[in-house]
Amino acid sequence: MILVAVLAELMEEYTVLLARVLEHLFHSVPFPRRVRFLILHSLPFASSPRLAPVPPAY
Repeated sequence: MILVAVLAELMEEYTVLLARVLEHLFHSVPFPRRVRFLILHSLPFASSPRLAPVPPAY
């Protein structure tokens, strides 16, 4: 179970990093503003702050 939790955390960090790289890439590409807006807002975790995990209810 610990390995699954570690793997999930690594995948989350990788996804955030990938979203930031794509966001940086699409800011410099000469797409129309509307297309750029749609692409950037469809990225997962793009510009979203990390939230503290919700404790499980007992």
